[in-house]
Amino acid sequence: METRQADFTISTDKQRLDVPAIHAFLSQTYWARHLPLYILEKAIENSLCYGVYHQEAQIGFARVITDQSTFAYLADVYILEQYRGRGLARWLVKTILEHPSLQTLRGFWLSTRDAHSLYAPFGFEVHPQPGRVMKKTLVTDYRTFPPNPDA
Repeated sequence: METRQADFTISTDKQRLDVPAIHAFLSQTYWARHLPLYILEKAIENSLCYGVYHQEAQIGFARVITDQSTFAYLADVYILEQYRGRGLARWLVKTILEHPSLQTLRGFWLSTRDAHSLYAPFGFEVHPQPGRVMKKTLVTDYRTFPPNPDA
C-alpha cells in the first residue's frame, strides 16, 4: 500500500524501511530505549509497518501488531522532529486506520505518555475500565538482555 501527499509518501513496503535509522530514533525514546537492533528487526518482520518518506528519505515510522482480523496494537509511531507540525503524524494515523486489513477489528490499542491529542480525534480514549486491563512486564531493561542468539 502506498499513498502520497505533495513530496511525502507513506508506504507499507518493508523493503524501503531504513531499519538502522528507525533503530537510532527509537533508541532515544522513553518506550524503546536500549532496544537491541535484532529485536527491532524481528518486531518489524512480524508487524504491519508504515514508513513515512520525504522524497526518498525516511522521516517517520509506525508499526501495527495485529492478527489483521480482530485485534491491533499501534506502536513505535514517530515523525522526525524537523518534519513535525505539518500534519504528517495525523496523516499517518489516518492511513493506518484506513488499511483494508484492519477494518474488522474489535479493538485497536496503543499506549502513550504524551501524545493523547494526536490519537483522541481518531476515537482513541483512555480505557474507561482500567481495572479490566492487565499487563505482565517481562523485560524492564534491554541493556541486561542477552545478545542475539542467532548471530
